[in-house]
Amino acid sequence: MSDYSAIVMGMSAGGMEVLINIFLNLDKSFPLPVIIVQHLHPMHKSELPDILRRYTAMEVLEASEKCVVEPGKIYLAPADYHLLVERDATISLSNDEKVNYSRPSIDLLFESAAYVWGDKLIGILFTGANNDGAEGIKAIKKYGGLTIAENPDTAEYSAMPGSAVDTGCVDLIYSKEEIKLYLEKLSVDKL
Repeated sequence: MSDYSAIVMGMSAGGMEVLINIFLNLDKSFPLPVIIVQHLHPMHKSELPDILRRYTAMEVLEASEKCVVEPGKIYLAPADYHLLVERDATISLSNDEKVNYSRPSIDLLFESAAYVWGDKLIGILFTGANNDGAEGIKAIKKYGGLTIAENPDTAEYSAMPGSAVDTGCVDLIYSKEEIKLYLEKLSVDKL
């Protein structure tokens, strides 16, 4: 039985299809919170929470300032805000400068979560067209967490997971289908 406390995920181009596929069979009893940065257009309200709610029984929330991170819920970064995790496992939003040309930044989410949960964190990086997330993967690995990257050979956009793999800090390189199966197994095992 594992003892993970949270999952963080990052993705960019091609991420919507991945999210729908990943959460399709997970139910509200999923034992961990999932915090997600999907690169979004800064000028448009995200429809991602509404879309994702159609495909999962888990509660889907657009993250808000100081909300408490709870198991079985999916937290999505709002457009044009960095999403960070505070020491007390609450969410903090920031409109500070872009990181890797992105706001929200996957690196900032991963780094803050690694500091909070250490070896009890799972970090997963999916498809994307830049290198956001690679530094975050290094931080998760530094603090002892489990790092997973979508296989760059099968990802819709290989740059993001490829940059993570190139750090040498990725524990598992899985196809999106293998990542889905891994999460379903976590759900069955109830950690």
